[in-house]
Order: sequence, then C-alpha cells, then structure tokens
Amino acid sequence: MLVFALWLPFNAHAEKNILVFGDSLSAGYGLAIEKSWINLLQQELQRTQSGFSVVNASISGETTTGGRQRIAKALKQHRPAIVIVELGANDGLRGAPVRDIEANLGYIIEQSQSFGAKVLLIGIRLPPNYGEPYITQFANVYPRLAHKYRILVLPFLLEGVAADQFQADNLHPVATAQQHIMLNVLQELKHLLH
Repeated sequence: MLVFALWLPFNAHAEKNILVFGDSLSAGYGLAIEKSWINLLQQELQRTQSGFSVVNASISGETTTGGRQRIAKALKQHRPAIVIVELGANDGLRGAPVRDIEANLGYIIEQSQSFGAKVLLIGIRLPPNYGEPYITQFANVYPRLAHKYRILVLPFLLEGVAADQFQADNLHPVATAQQHIMLNVLQELKHLLH
C-alpha cells in the first residue's frame, strides 16, 4: 500500500510532461540554455499555471535514425503526455532519402501514440541550394505524416525569423529569435494543453 501511495503522485506528475524530441534547433545550439525556446516555453507554461513541465531530450546533430533508436527509452524514462517531434533537418542537409526520413518519423510518432502521448510534429525547410524537387519532397513529409496519424503539425519551426536573426552558420537562430520561435510552437501546442 505504501509503495502504491509513493508511486501515485510521481506518476500523476509525470503525465504532465512535455517531451521535446529534437535536434540542435531545440537543444539550444550556440545559446545560453536559459535563452533557448525550450526554456522560454517552460517559463510560459509556469506563468499560465498549465501544470505541464518541459523535458528536453534534444541532441545537436540528431537525425531521424538516431531518434528512432532513442524514442522508446525516452518515453519510458519521461512518461510524457505530449511529445514534440522536431527532427529531419540533419537528414535533409545530408540529402537522406525522403522515404527513410518519413518512415523514421512515422515510427517515432507511432511509438509516442502507442504510449498514450499526444504528438505535435514540427517541420523544417531546407536551404534553396538543395534543389526544388528534393526541397518540395522533404517539405511534404510533415503535412503527410500529420494527416496520416491525425496529429497537429507546425509546418515550419522558424517561420517569421528574419535573415539577420541567425548565427554565423545561417542555420541556427540567435537568442533574440527564441521568443518568436517559442510562440510559433505555442500556437499549435496550446491545442493539446488540456
């Protein structure tokens, strides 16, 4: 009985976790961690007393293949109510086959749903030098998966981030862009916070 009493509050709390499962765009690459959009999201959720806690399991350089290998352990460890999947950029930058990216993301979504979590899928766009056919095929993966699994999708994480708000690599936004990115995510995430 005592074991159950100890377990219950922990489990009840764990069900309010939001797991962010992404790459460097979510890991806060090149930023002080308190400036990252993830940290700003946690602050916003505390301010609104949503009861949700953000757990960041993002890794710089992560691919959908790496995510596929890690998702089961992350779900077991953090027991999230919501999973934010922000992967695919590194696959795209390496020119990985679109069908592989889609299959891996689909697997991550399926695992999250079978665990009972709601999923928010976050899309990314590739730079123009990757050629129109590949860019379009890549971009289409996110809405197609959202339709297939009946989940919410934010088509482009960096929507509205100005060209001068990127670090020297032109891939990672600076600290001043993070609030805007957080609000991009929140506009979709808010539909799952109930």
